[in-house]
Amino acid sequence: MHPLHAVRARAAGAALATLAALTSLAACGGTSESPHRADEPAASKAPVQPKPKPKPQEIDGLPGMPPVLDPSDVYAADRPGKFSPVVKGFPSRVYVPNTNSNTVTVIDPKTYKILRTIPVGVQPQHVVPSWDLKTLWVNNDRGNSLTPIDPKTGKAGKTVAVHDPYNLYFTPDGKYAVVMASLDRELVFRDAHTMKRKKTVPVSCYGVNHADFSLDGRYFIVSCEFSGELLKVDTAKMKVVAQERLPLDGAMPQDVKVSPDGKRFYIADMKAGGVWILNGDTFRKPTFLTTGWGAHGLYVSRDSRVMYISNRGEGTISVFDFAKNKLTEKWRLPNGGSPDMGGVSADGKVLWLSGRYNSEVYAIDTRTGRQLARIKVGSGPHGLVVYPQPGRYSLGHTGIFR
Repeated sequence: MHPLHAVRARAAGAALATLAALTSLAACGGTSESPHRADEPAASKAPVQPKPKPKPQEIDGLPGMPPVLDPSDVYAADRPGKFSPVVKGFPSRVYVPNTNSNTVTVIDPKTYKILRTIPVGVQPQHVVPSWDLKTLWVNNDRGNSLTPIDPKTGKAGKTVAVHDPYNLYFTPDGKYAVVMASLDRELVFRDAHTMKRKKTVPVSCYGVNHADFSLDGRYFIVSCEFSGELLKVDTAKMKVVAQERLPLDGAMPQDVKVSPDGKRFYIADMKAGGVWILNGDTFRKPTFLTTGWGAHGLYVSRDSRVMYISNRGEGTISVFDFAKNKLTEKWRLPNGGSPDMGGVSADGKVLWLSGRYNSEVYAIDTRTGRQLARIKVGSGPHGLVVYPQPGRYSLGHTGIFR
């Protein structure tokens, strides 16, 4: 090889070696974009911090009331299996007040068999779980008394004198029972345990009968059956703070239920054949939803998804979807019937309703609407209760639990 060519070859080899070394350094991160030295480790990236979970909305509830579990669902404590320790050992039963027979029929919901018939006072209207879940109170309206039943033994105790107890509710703090004295035109606040009268609130409407409480428990809405009116009552002050007449001549409001989110109240209207939808906070003119003739009872499913509406005059049950804000199904009882008051089974699979004018009780599959049983009872069955049910405490009627 010519000497000049050899020099050029050695120079080219050295250049290639230098280029390889630079490439190796670049691969190790030693470039102009990386200010650290090649023999230092690259700085690690800062760990990504998870976004803090939003704090649950705090509800400023009625003083003394158990805290709201879920501000978006007032029925959060009513899920299947969420039994209070208080009801441990209570056998599952259906208690049916027979208004014209002055008795309570006790049914085994598993076998659909009648276990016993309990004599009570004159014209029992509803069987109501106490706030502390320990007692079932039978409202003997014309007998002017309450008959206590021990849900553990099924035995009745000594009656308590209470005038005109058409229906019975409890304030969310557990202090007072609220008697719906329909004929007396009064709301009577009594000690929740002894039933001693604490305050009487005269009302100008006629036929106070059903109610439900706001999400925070600070007020409740009452229906007045015979004058077609609604009341708004301040719970702590025990005072009527607003009153309005429903915008329909001859309206006969019945059962009342608050929506899961607490924003609306639903009031069944037997004469109008549907449900009024009311903003309880503003208490302005409600809207109306047609369901069926004789709309009477309102019952929320265990998952808070739908509400069952018993249409007593036509023997049907309408299903209302809260999220969709519309009716999605309508079930018709075979051979007719008069579905009235009742409740949902503890597991949510069966809707139990009294047949007011047919001396019978209906068990209905909540998944299909199929009638599971039709049980003969006394005359004039009315506000039956399925007990025990999930929940921390009772607000009364045939089982409003929170």
